Formats: sequence, structure tokens, C-alpha cells
Amino acid sequence: MKSRVLVLSLILLIQKGEIFVRTEDEDGFIEREGVHLVLNGSPFYGNGFNAYWLMHAASDPSTRNKVPTAFQEASSHGLTVARTWAFSDGGYRPLQFSPGSYNEQMFQGLDFVISEARKYGIRLVLSLVNNYEDYGGKKQYVGWARSNGQELSSDDAFFTNSVVKEYYKSHIKTVLTRHNYITGVAYKDDPTIMAWELINEPRCTSDLSGNTLQAWITEMASYLKSIDENHLLEVGLEGFYGDSYPVRKQYNPTSFQAGTDFIANNQIPSIDLITVHSYPDQWLPGSSNEAQTLFLNQWVNSHIEDAQNILGKPVLFAEFGKSYNVSGYSPSERDQLYNLVYSAVYLSASGGGAATGALFWQLLTEGLDSFRDGYEILLSEGSSTASLVSEQSEKLSSLRKKYAG
Repeated sequence: MKSRVLVLSLILLIQKGEIFVRTEDEDGFIEREGVHLVLNGSPFYGNGFNAYWLMHAASDPSTRNKVPTAFQEASSHGLTVARTWAFSDGGYRPLQFSPGSYNEQMFQGLDFVISEARKYGIRLVLSLVNNYEDYGGKKQYVGWARSNGQELSSDDAFFTNSVVKEYYKSHIKTVLTRHNYITGVAYKDDPTIMAWELINEPRCTSDLSGNTLQAWITEMASYLKSIDENHLLEVGLEGFYGDSYPVRKQYNPTSFQAGTDFIANNQIPSIDLITVHSYPDQWLPGSSNEAQTLFLNQWVNSHIEDAQNILGKPVLFAEFGKSYNVSGYSPSERDQLYNLVYSAVYLSASGGGAATGALFWQLLTEGLDSFRDGYEILLSEGSSTASLVSEQSEKLSSLRKKYAG
């Protein structure tokens, strides 16, 4: 824990006629103490959301206003954490044109996202690359290496090829040492960023033992921490169990293998924060709502138990949701899923356990129809799900005040 002097003064931030009120005890880096996240010595619990589109929208003058609108709507529902992409590799409107070559307009979009998040009291989890080819991902990195003469047979070479790994390390360094053109603060020094994420949903099906990913996470986590010791670091895992704890494999989706190992991967010392994703409608296609609910209950609770008793680190449910595009969908079933995740998080947190929050997938605001995917929540619509989100925010806020007092 870094020592700090807290000054209980008010900071007034004025932009476009709006006044934002913050107290300095809301500033500072979020840190880990055992199974808890703490902010200035008090437990931190984050109710939040995913909005991967933030940089993309902010870099376009015609949609830039959607970012503060989304943050304002989120803040009005008590949300305090947002997870978003700090990558867009190759292709249309990239952040990274090619290895080491960056699009300043996109980077300034990310600068704007970070600046606006601070005004609304929202902390950011920034993901550094995608496992999938959406927005480039490991496929693009491997493609760049092939164009540079590397003979690579699989996209999983992202995790093993020395040239590809140097490309990725260069991206880590570029993002972490970036100075925000609005605030002048380097990303690695900005407490608005809660955590870095190495990769969104890593999978390495060419090595189901998990050894390849274990080595990659170890190397990249150590490299990132050599540049930035201020911020929390998480992998971006979905939570699938592996060979290091075979008794837990019964809780994985049936016959599912991804080359990840929830226990081993998170035991790496440089990893501070554990993540879990939860999509029973995707992982158990065609199954009944009852079967999906049973699976989710076991999935959520087993991961909280393991974070508490085996790993000794806080756990964040970094993605969860239910799509209205799946046959048989009903709003009440979506609410049931949200309630299950939220209740498990609160039960753990209120008992001093390892659960630190949950981020639903995904938040949208009006006018962003191209980003609809069936999971989106528009808080402005005032749905029953939006009410559940607000209720969870209030419960976690009350909990933090109780422990702080």
C-alpha cells in the first residue's frame, strides 16, 4: 500500500456548462490487499459495464458526444467501472496501422475517453489486444509477422513467436507511456485507469495443456509490470478450469477446452485481479433456462470460492449477459441472470469475501445501432434490468461506506 495524505476537498470540473463534483478521496490508484481491492485504504467494489466501442466513437467527431452521454447515464445509475478496448489493429480505422505505426486520431479518441471517465467518477479496465480477429487481434499480429518473412502455421503463434511477441510488447509500451493530449498525464500514471488487461478472452487450442498460455502470461505480465507498477493487472480470462485443478473441470461448459487454466494462470504473481466471463446462452446452446441457471450458479460460486480459498485474490465478473437474439428469450430470464450474478457478488462482498464487482455486457446509448449485438442495455429506456443495475450500485456503495466508516 502506498502512503497517501487525503485532502477532503471538493474539485469542481466544469465543461460545456455542466458541473462535476469529485472529492479527492475518490482519487488515487485502486490497489489490491489480499482478496480485496482498496482505494485510499477503504474497500472498493465496482458495479460496471462493458463498452468496447468508446475509443471508436470518441475518434469520430460525429459520434464523440456519445461518450460523455454514456458516462453520464452510467454515473446516474451508480456505475463506477467501464471495460473497453485499447486496441484496434489494422483494418478499418485502426489504432495501430502496422507494428509501431499509430493513428493519432484514434489515440486522441482514447485520450478523450479517459479524460471523460474521470469527470464522471468512472474507472477504466483497458484491454490491450483481442484473441479474436475482430479489431485485428492475434490474427493481425501473426499476419504482420508473416508479411515480415515469418513462416507461421497458426494464429496461436501469437503466443510463441519471438517477432510477434516483440510487436505486442511494443504496443504495451506505447499505450502505457502515452501522454494524454487533454490531461498531459501518462497512462501509466493515471489513476482513472483501474487495471490493464493482457488479452480479451485468450484461447490457445493448439496446446490444451495450458503450458503455452501460462508461459506467455508470465512473460507479458512481467514485462508490463516493468513499465507500470501502479496499476492492477489481469489476464482477460473467461474462467475455464484446466489440469492444475481437475476436480473443477466438471463446472466447465460440456467438453469445452480452450488451453487456459483458471487456477494456474491466476497464480502468476504479477496478476493482481481475477476475471470471469459468464455466457450460458452461448456456452450451453439449446439448453433450457433451468439448465443454464444451474450452470451459472455453480460457475459463479465455484470461482468466488477459488478466488477466496486457493488464489487469495479479488475476482471481477468482467463480462456477463443474455442475448435477446436467442430462441426463447424473455426479459424476465435476463433479469434472473443479472440477479444471480449480482446476488453472488454482494453476498461475497458483504461477508468480506473475494468478489469485487461485475460488469455487464454491454452498455449502449441512443444512436449507436451499429453496435447492437443482442446483449446491449440502454439505461435511458428504464427497463427492469436497468433498475436491477441501479439497485446493485446502491448496495455496493452502501457496503463501501459501511466498511469505510
